Amino acid sequence: MTAPEVLAELESLGSETVKRMLMKNHGIKEPCFGVKIGDMQPLRKRIKKDYQLALDLYQTGNYDAMYLAGLIADDERMTKKDLQGWVEQAYGGSLPGSTVAGVAAANPHGRELALKWIDSKKPQIAAAGWSTLSGIVALKKDEGLDLEELKSLLARVQKQIHQAPDEARYAMNGFVISLGGYVAALTELAIRTAEEIGPVTADLGNNSCEVPAAADYIRNMQARGSIGKKRKTMKC
Repeated sequence: MTAPEVLAELESLGSETVKRMLMKNHGIKEPCFGVKIGDMQPLRKRIKKDYQLALDLYQTGNYDAMYLAGLIADDERMTKKDLQGWVEQAYGGSLPGSTVAGVAAANPHGRELALKWIDSKKPQIAAAGWSTLSGIVALKKDEGLDLEELKSLLARVQKQIHQAPDEARYAMNGFVISLGGYVAALTELAIRTAEEIGPVTADLGNNSCEVPAAADYIRNMQARGSIGKKRKTMKC
């Protein structure tokens, strides 16, 4: 399929109600068709994986097309330039923390870029960086992780989270949860750090989104017996 063909199909799936909700509650901008993620899945299954089509769709600037681009991207083929271009265009909604981070976490350059992004003064880029790191620890086997680096990043979160912009603060809290939930050797440290951080709040727009209590979230994962069980993908 070509990008124009996909855009035409996405437009046919769009809903004015969903579009208004996305724009009012999640800061989504035009162009946007308002396609429900569930309604996007049959199209995703037909396309499967397509590197060039993903790039073309993201470049349209249409929110629905950009989201779909992340679902069909060939994660390993994405270059540093591709990913940097994506993160710079990820203005809001699910683009920084889900679309870009989901692809970058499975990319060979993901860690390097994430460490660069978390230093950005742009909140959306910093959030994408922390979300990418969350994805990496959720996907990668522990023996392939640098535990000392992760401990250092956890200490950085503890020191900086309450001064960080809202979007980055939410993603930093998510990193604490991912570290505690997916890296068994750091679970207790993550819980102690979360308790020392205390309650985290963030203005995420005119919606019902809340910042989870990290220590409680990790303990719930412990109760379910899911600590250390890695994910196959960060895409949904």
